[in-house]
Amino acid sequence: MSETQFRALVVEEAEPNRYVTHIRTRRIDELPAGEVLVKVHYSALNYKDALSSIGNKGVTRNYPHTPGIDAAGVVVASEQADFAVGDQIIVTSYDLGMNTDGALAEYIRVPAAWVIKRPQGLSLKAAMMFGTAGLTAALMMDALVRNGVTPEAGPVLVTGATGGVGSLAVAMLAKAGFSVTAVTGKVDAADFLQSLGANEVVGREAIIDTQRPMLKEQWAGVIDVVGGDMLASAIKATRYGGVVTCAGLVGSPELHTTVFPFILRGVSLIGVDSAEADMAERVTAWNRMASEWKPDCLDTLTTEITLDEVPEKLKQILQGQAHGHYLVKIA
Repeated sequence: MSETQFRALVVEEAEPNRYVTHIRTRRIDELPAGEVLVKVHYSALNYKDALSSIGNKGVTRNYPHTPGIDAAGVVVASEQADFAVGDQIIVTSYDLGMNTDGALAEYIRVPAAWVIKRPQGLSLKAAMMFGTAGLTAALMMDALVRNGVTPEAGPVLVTGATGGVGSLAVAMLAKAGFSVTAVTGKVDAADFLQSLGANEVVGREAIIDTQRPMLKEQWAGVIDVVGGDMLASAIKATRYGGVVTCAGLVGSPELHTTVFPFILRGVSLIGVDSAEADMAERVTAWNRMASEWKPDCLDTLTTEITLDEVPEKLKQILQGQAHGHYLVKIA
């Protein structure tokens, strides 16, 4: 293969509303415009990548397309003075892998405004062990901390705890000294979650209550990626002055609750969006992931796969069968 060609995952519309995924050879001159050309060493799999792979037009409008919202690699060409050939960098979210060809490929070309230099303390591989999932978890943690949630304030609830964001949130919260209650619908996940640092593991049925407008105060903070009845129930059980963060809707995009937790307990509900998060917030989060929030068990919650294995793993994500976080070795 020449230096102008590379391997990439490509999703194509085989017939109306039926999408197929292949590994194809592409050319660098087919990549979109941008100031920075990157050789991708590692990527990671996310729910958005799985949605893109089945033609979800809310994620990706035009096909053929290469998904992959996470990249860690080395700059091979740059039109922007802040980045030089050989710089090790991270690119996550923005439009990468959505409507801009993504990182499930050996090369990407992106705007310089999307690029962060790899922080000291994180290798390229470790950066993608976190990926957008880790960035999202770190931004949610930062929202809790900035709004007064401390380890001494009480336990933090993490929903969807075996998924990418949830498992990394459990591990980072535990590293930071918080008492963590992890919620999962997987009956065999308790040992895994406790190995990440969860103090308590409970099933969904222990949390969800759709009948009462208020529940016993339990949580100083909440990291929710499920939405729906899970989020509503978590809000109802949050302590006075507690903080609930939400960044997902795998359960439901709807939220049925009352104003009582907000006006009687002063609970705050904060939405977190990692796709368009402010660059300064991103840099702060990555620096914390590289230092005081970096869990010792990072390797154990990541499964390394190759680009050729990605199509099958995307199917598992869509079926809710993913376990932890998938790291994709590209280079």
